[in-house]
Formats: sequence, C-alpha cells, structure tokens
Amino acid sequence: MRNLNISIIALLESHLKNRRNFLQILSSAIVSGHFSADPFVSSKLLLHSLSDADDDDDEAALAFSKALFFHTQNPNIFAWNFMFKAYSRSSSPQESLALYNLMRRRDSPLFPDNYSFPFLLKACGRCLFPQKGQELHCLSFKLGFELDVFVQNGLISMYSLCGLMEEARRVFNLLPVFVRDVVSWNSVLSGYLQCERNEDALKVFVEMMEDGSVRPDQVTFVGVLTACARIGFLDLGRKIHGLVLGSGLELDVFLGSSLIDMYAKCGKMEDARKVFDGISDRNVVCWTSMIVGYAQSDSFKEAIELFREMQLHGVEADAATVASVISACGNLGALSHGRWVHSYSERWGSLMSLSVKNSLIDMYAKCGDIERALQIFHELSNRDVISWTAMITGLALNGESSRALHLFSQMAMSRDVMPNEVTFLGVLSACSHGGFVELGFVYFNAMPQSYKLTPRIEHYGCMVDLLGRANLLIEAEKFIREMPIQPDTVIWRSLLFACKTHQNMELAEFAAKKIEELKPRRSGVHVLLSNVYASASRWKDVNKLRRDMASA
Repeated sequence: MRNLNISIIALLESHLKNRRNFLQILSSAIVSGHFSADPFVSSKLLLHSLSDADDDDDEAALAFSKALFFHTQNPNIFAWNFMFKAYSRSSSPQESLALYNLMRRRDSPLFPDNYSFPFLLKACGRCLFPQKGQELHCLSFKLGFELDVFVQNGLISMYSLCGLMEEARRVFNLLPVFVRDVVSWNSVLSGYLQCERNEDALKVFVEMMEDGSVRPDQVTFVGVLTACARIGFLDLGRKIHGLVLGSGLELDVFLGSSLIDMYAKCGKMEDARKVFDGISDRNVVCWTSMIVGYAQSDSFKEAIELFREMQLHGVEADAATVASVISACGNLGALSHGRWVHSYSERWGSLMSLSVKNSLIDMYAKCGDIERALQIFHELSNRDVISWTAMITGLALNGESSRALHLFSQMAMSRDVMPNEVTFLGVLSACSHGGFVELGFVYFNAMPQSYKLTPRIEHYGCMVDLLGRANLLIEAEKFIREMPIQPDTVIWRSLLFACKTHQNMELAEFAAKKIEELKPRRSGVHVLLSNVYASASRWKDVNKLRRDMASA
C-alpha cells in the first residue's frame, strides 16, 4: 500500500506544472481512500496543494487544501503547520487561530512546536489579537522556547503589530545577545516605525551598530532611511547612504526607492535624481518614488516630464504613480496634461482606484473645470474623507461657497464618513470667500465641540482671513490676541493684506511690526507695508520706508 501511495505521489509531482491535471489526479486519489490514513503521504500532498495558495493567496487553492487537510486522519504537527503558514499569509489570518484552537481541543491534542509559533504569532499580529498572542507567549515559555530565535522574533513582531512596543522591547531585551539575529533587531526597529516613533527606531539602529554582533541588512537600511525621511534627518540619511555603498549591498529597487524618498523629503531633489539615475534595473516603484518626490517638492513640471519618460521606457504605471502625476497637473494648472493622464488611466481600468479618482476631482477643480470634478464625485460608489474634502475645497476655490457648504451638510448628515482637519479648512475657506462670518464661527466652534478636532494654526488663519475680508479688522486683531497658540507670520500677513484692502493704516503698521518681531528669513514686510502706504497715497511714508530699506 505504501509503495502504491509513493507511486501516485510521483505521478502527482510530474503534473505539478499543470494545476488542472494535478487536482484531478489528487481528487481521484482522495476519493479512493489511498491517503487519509497515512500522515506522511497526506502531508506531502498538502505541501503541493498549498503551493498556489502560498504565492497568490488563492482562496480556491486554500479551500481545497483545507478540505484535503480535514480528510486526513490524525494529521501530524507537520500538516497543521502547513495550514497555519498558509492562512497566516492569506487574507483570512484568523483561520490560523481557529485551526490552532481546533488542534488543542482534539481528543489527542497536539502542542505547537517551534515552527508553529511564528505562523500563529503572525496571525495574532495581523488580526490585532494581543490577548491570544500573550496566551501563546506563555505557552512558548512553558514549552522551553525562550531561547528559540524564530519564536522570539515572532513575539517581537506580534507585539509590534499590536502597538505594544514596551512588550516587544521587553522580549528583545530578555533575548541573550548571542541568540539575537538581524531579524530580531529589524523587528524592533520596524515596530517603532509602525508606531510613528521614528526617533526610537533610530536609537535601535545606533544600539545595533554599537553592539556590533550583527551586521545591518537591506531591511535595516530601508527602515532607518524611512525614519530619516519622516523627520528630515538629512545628515544621518547621507551616512546611511555611505554605509549602503560600503556594505557591498546591491542598490536594488527597495534600497534605491528608500534613498530617493529620503532625499526628496529632505528637499534634496538633485541627490534623489542621482540615486534614481544610478539604479540600473528600475521598476515602477523607483519611477513612482521619483515622481512622488518631484510632486511633493512642488517640482510639478519635472513630475509630468518624468511620467512621460516612464511611458517611453515601457514601464506600466500603478495607481500611486498616476495619482501623483494628476496631482502635479492640478497644482500646475495643466488641464490638457491632466486630461491626457485621465484618459491613460481609463484605458487601464485597474488604475481607476479611489485615490486616482480623488486626485482627478482635485485636479479638475484646481484647473477650473468644477462640473467635471462634480461628475466624477457623483459617480463614486464609495467616498472616503479625501473624496468629500477634495470636492468641498474645490467648490470653495471656484467661488461656489454655498454649494461647498451644502455638500458639507450632506457629508455630515450621511454619517458614513467623518470630516477631518483638512475638510474644515475647505469649509472655513468657503465661509471666507462667501462672506459667511457667523456661519464660519459655527463651523470653527463645531470642530472641538462636535467632532473632537483641535483647530490648528491654519484654521485660525482662515478665521482671520474671514474677518479681514468682511472688514472686521478690530475683531480680527482681537481674535489673534486671544488665540491659544502663538500666531505666525501667515496670520499677521493675512491681517496686513486685509488692512491694505480696507486702508487701515494704524493696524497695518501694528501687523507689520509683529511680523518683524518674529524675524522671518524673507518676510517682505517692508514691501507689503510700502504697498499699503501707496494704496492710501501716503507717498512720504513710501519714500521713507524705501530709504530705510536701502540703508538696511
């Protein structure tokens, strides 16, 4: 019987590349009852049946493998681990934990081994089940796996994914130095990054370098560069670049894209471009990183040109690429280019994601085609906060204040999506451009009272602009004095512009003095004040101010 089973296994393995034939032969073998009583053979078949599921998260392949698994009599831990692994990587990681519970409740329960724990802990982390993870942590200790690096790394990763960095760090600290490997360090570093604790992530890297027992790898460098990009730590980013070059690691798409992103976020687009040009085998990730870098640094023309170059190289764009280029077109006011990218996206249906459609709404609104923006907005089957915000802000920018506020009312009544701070910037801008002073204060006060949102300096700036446009200059100055946060030059410049419009010289001089006290690098305050004097035909003051500027 065993020889027959082995013969059928050989037949199955010869048909692995033809999935249809493989499944037909396997199904016939299962129905005939050849394998259910042989755990070794069943495990072998299970391994082959899971090959597609591992690679593609194929739900049909997983379902077939699960059926095969339950057809096996008394599966061994090897077979259970196959199922834990497959589901921990799938879109249904909770199934790994359900299978684990089933394994423990059997008449002859099995204990997980050191291969089981990493998969089960990964499932706990992805499902955000820290309680189950802690239960597995205790069991791993009882089973004597406290020095098993794979189990301990799984614990660090699980706690990190659940946002419990103190627990993750405690596991790491209890792991002897001679047991820790590069994955241990990377797990802690990645955990801090996930929790937006970028400085702590950099401290872990410094510890790792000082420890010296483990060399950083590609994952380490990518993590550190991500932290540098987020906090604008250019000096360390350059040092990491040097370490990468000196380590002998290939500058592949992952490292290259991370370096591009770091330099771009630190405002060094020339350095970012040098890295980009130095990557020999560029894929869509590299191109997108460079295009996004240009778009985020206000180099919109360069972003569009690079997208055209990307097409000439035959690289297919993804949704992130297209969204960034569309955003660049909107900021540049390049409507014809935006329409071209829109047509390109529609030719590739997979590119018309929600993020791309949101970018299209924003682009058409900024280019003045508000009706096209509204058409795309109303055609959306699902709208997120960015969709609503882009449309509300677009209407406000195009002088459609009443329609913008009406749309916000629809958003509030739907309760499907809650507005955020950026949404309220659009709402307050609509109030400002429409002259709705009282309504502006209603929305401003609703932020903390109804939506638990704390107004930022930009929201206070909108309110000063609102009062200034309405010629309520004394009220605007009083509002600034009573702000709970320090007003910046933008606030005072807004008041100064309003004073110019309504020719309030005394308050204009006061606002100019406040700008000077903040000592901005390039305020242009004297030029602004000179224009205020000129608008009131106070030429003596204009000449005096110009003499002061010349002698400064």
